[in-house]
Amino acid sequence: MRPDTPAEHTTEAERLLRTAAQYPEDHEPLFLQAAAHLELAGDRARATALYDELLTSPESTLDAPHLIKALKAANLWEYGHEAEARAILDGLRAAGPLDAAAWEIAAQTLEAHDELESAHDFFSAALTLLLAPGEEVPYATQALLTGRHRVRRLTGFGHDAWDELADALHTAAVPLDELHDPKRLWSLGSSDPGELRAEITRLRAELGAYRAALSRPFPVAVLHWSEDELTELLSAYPELGQEYADHADHLSRLEASLRDLHATGTPNLGIVTGTVPSYEAFAASEAVSPSDPGLLPQYATTLAARGRAVPWPPARSADCWCGTGRPYRHCHGATAA
Repeated sequence: MRPDTPAEHTTEAERLLRTAAQYPEDHEPLFLQAAAHLELAGDRARATALYDELLTSPESTLDAPHLIKALKAANLWEYGHEAEARAILDGLRAAGPLDAAAWEIAAQTLEAHDELESAHDFFSAALTLLLAPGEEVPYATQALLTGRHRVRRLTGFGHDAWDELADALHTAAVPLDELHDPKRLWSLGSSDPGELRAEITRLRAELGAYRAALSRPFPVAVLHWSEDELTELLSAYPELGQEYADHADHLSRLEASLRDLHATGTPNLGIVTGTVPSYEAFAASEAVSPSDPGLLPQYATTLAARGRAVPWPPARSADCWCGTGRPYRHCHGATAA
């Protein structure tokens, strides 16, 4: 059952922390989920402690250090630590991370506290960094375009090229200009029951499809193995050789399959990276032999459910998903669709 009360959120946070103790390789996403539940329970100080515990780890060992900092800043501001929150956000902007989610949380934090000009600057700085002219807009970056469009409507700015791009990417029946109409947004704070009922009815109609899309953030998560892990996997379970000819072929087929899925309109694609110990533990939990190829997609789905999926495609200027350290546009992103 979905938690609704502070006590239920606290209970869910405790469950997630116990799971993190059992699966230390997944502690980062599990800690973030637990911190979110603690915030909803009103225990913001303990949520901050979880963010701090994550940030005591070397930054190179974290998947999303800048996102953790942005979430910590948002939480701190909510319970009276505005100066510290601002310092964290200033540091994040100076660092210029290639993590769209970190920028989005930072900008939304400023927007939530009526710092609209600063929020607009954060959205714009993020898009300048993450979006190259003419490239396909990654899914994670689309939220930055939408957030910037909303802030510009609230501040009365006219449309620019990025607003037009946000409009083009928006697929819902209600256009962004109407969705972000300041009068409409302000009506949510109205004390008139009639206005509130009308707005709730409109929001219910608009959010149905959006809720369905978010219910499974990664409906398709494709399994990726590093070269060393694939070598170990095939050495231990040669039966899986029918799935993987060699590492270069594995990477090429993975990119091709993602492009094919994207071409058919499948949204929110993701990549999860497996390890042999984790795969063997999963096989044991399912009472299935690791040599069974049918277990591989189940393993990928489980990793995605634990928050291990990385959105695909990455920004063309970001590191390629394959782990070479080369920009995506010069690596697997260079392949013609």
